Amino acid sequence: MSLWLHIIGVGEGGVSELPPALREHVAEAFTVFGPQRLLATVGASTPDVEVHPELVQQRSLQAVARALLYVDDEDITFVEEDLSRVLIEWQAPIENMINQILPLRGSPTVIIATGDPMWFGIGATLASRLEPGEFAIHTHPSAFQLAAARLHWPLQNVVTLSLHGRPVEAIHPHILPGNRILALTSDASTADRVADILANRGYGQSMLTALESLGGAAERVVSGVAESFADNAIGDFYVLAIDCVADASAVLLPPVPGLPDEAFTSDGQLTKRDVRAATLARLAPHPGALLWDVGAGCGSIGIEWMRAAREARAIAFERDEKRLGFIADNARALGTPNLEIVAGEAVISLAGKDAPDAIFLGGGVADEKLFEACWAALKPGGRFVANAVTLDGEAALLRRHTQHGGDLTRIDIASVDSVGGHQVMRPRLPVTQWAVRKP
Repeated sequence: MSLWLHIIGVGEGGVSELPPALREHVAEAFTVFGPQRLLATVGASTPDVEVHPELVQQRSLQAVARALLYVDDEDITFVEEDLSRVLIEWQAPIENMINQILPLRGSPTVIIATGDPMWFGIGATLASRLEPGEFAIHTHPSAFQLAAARLHWPLQNVVTLSLHGRPVEAIHPHILPGNRILALTSDASTADRVADILANRGYGQSMLTALESLGGAAERVVSGVAESFADNAIGDFYVLAIDCVADASAVLLPPVPGLPDEAFTSDGQLTKRDVRAATLARLAPHPGALLWDVGAGCGSIGIEWMRAAREARAIAFERDEKRLGFIADNARALGTPNLEIVAGEAVISLAGKDAPDAIFLGGGVADEKLFEACWAALKPGGRFVANAVTLDGEAALLRRHTQHGGDLTRIDIASVDSVGGHQVMRPRLPVTQWAVRKP
């Protein structure tokens, strides 16, 4: 399909500040999408650009009609005397925006967005839905770039993330001593909630800065320490900067696998720290990969998998109701609120889920039907890891190792303890681990 969509980044000045070539794209589009505050700048933005009648006649009225099915009347504005252009305010959540835009395929369309559309923007979302030849991206300095310039922060050393329309708990993996974070926000409450998280994590002296309306006449910068930041009155349109400062008592929770056991709420059904780190090393998290954590217990393996790699996904399968609650609580507290949790008996609950790149079998290791269902679902080239501490579990892993190959390892760990007045190294239960890659 030929080019029909232009996604144009703009600044606080709106469409009127765009160069003539980009304003011409806006003028020649039959449909323009964007937030209301940017659409308000469209009408008077192109007085020097001619809207060609032949282009108006060639536009697909049917495509626009399909798009309007997803829009309320109050979200539509017609501009130009010949009604040649339709302005539509896009509607959250993101799936609604997609449903508004895709029916317009083939009709000249423009999306105007703040800053760089490819940096947590609509362009990044549509890039996975459209062919490259269908759309063009026209960038503008992003809010991250403007904020880094105001703060004199080298952007290559800064974490950038979006908390706009996303759970604020996603910030947890990035809270580390000396880390600097720039975050897009939903509204004024985002800063208050981040400040609470920092204070509760032992980072109350971290400096928060709200950079409002960057690049516009109303630009404003407000700073304060996290533990008292709620006293600052800020608006709803800002970038939040966090300069992390740890108290002496703050617990370090880095993204490297092997978090302290105490970081998880559990009933004891927990893959312990050292074994967990070894297990994650075998599972090999990587960007965008999906893990099945089968018999998830308190969710530690799936949570650490997601923390270890960008956009990594995990599904935690667990049947125990109390442990399901532990998984949800741990996912929020450790910064993986998007962990998918599936309740029910494992073989049945696996059905219909996306094929995984890796599987950890943490419960029911000796169950042959469960193993066969997992093995069948695993992608070719995927990694399978299972840990056993019982004799029947070990026997099952030995049979599978004989049949499928891979590595069979015994993990023996001892930790210091006291006997009488002396210190000894007390062994823990040994763990037999089978790790294999599916052909």
